[in-house]
Amino acid sequence: MPNALKNAFVCGHPISHSRSPVIHNYWLKVYGMNGSYRAIDVAPADFETFLTALAANGFIGGNVTIPHKEVAFALAVQSDDVCKLIGAANTLWLEDGALCATNTDAIGFAANLDERLSGWDVQKSALVLGAGGASRAIIHALMDRGFTSVRVANRSLARAVELKDRFGEKVSAHTLDDLNDLATGVGIIINTTSLGMKGKGEIPLNMSLLKADTMVTDIVYVPLMTPFLTAAEQAGLKVADGLGMLLHQAAPGFQKWFGVRPKVTEELRNLIIADMVAYR
Repeated sequence: MPNALKNAFVCGHPISHSRSPVIHNYWLKVYGMNGSYRAIDVAPADFETFLTALAANGFIGGNVTIPHKEVAFALAVQSDDVCKLIGAANTLWLEDGALCATNTDAIGFAANLDERLSGWDVQKSALVLGAGGASRAIIHALMDRGFTSVRVANRSLARAVELKDRFGEKVSAHTLDDLNDLATGVGIIINTTSLGMKGKGEIPLNMSLLKADTMVTDIVYVPLMTPFLTAAEQAGLKVADGLGMLLHQAAPGFQKWFGVRPKVTEELRNLIIADMVAYR
């Protein structure tokens, strides 16, 4: 008798842009598994009802993205320590009928840099641009790798202070006005904002002020090489795009739902890049 079909999802609002179905359905095919993974647009007003009916609708779990991550964390019956520290969930599953949650963004961030920026965690100082939800996972990953100085620069100082209060004395809060001074001497700079994208304003950072071994990454992956990364590369700095974070954060969820820890390969990466080119 064949194994029962296992169904998972990604939900957000909007969700049509998501590449998660391409990733997970690729793995389902590679590992010959009887499963499905699809994108579902769920408006905020309908989100709690959607989660309540997961089992009834045949789902074993799934991913949540903007704007549902914080609400998913709040609604979960069980959340792990990482999820609690970040205050948001991106991965859900049912365990004995109870909704469980974790956040795999920190895992994805670190794994991407391990793959693309060897030695990124040797120097223990970082500058994080932005203080939104994604920056929480980034800071957690940095702290987990032993970083002793994490400078957070944000348009609103109050949001940066919230992160300092959440993560402790190794984190300092600043505004973007001091960016050039803040970037001096750091080992890695991480952009979590939409700044530098077309129509979103510029990042007021003079790349020529950075030391030669400073590394730069952007969690945005559309476009693959953001203007921020292009400027860093032109200045001779080592850079990493954000696509790997998307790929690596997906692996723990797939393992939770389908029982196999999938590998992130260049074939998968190239498949997603081709998909982005086709639908841009």
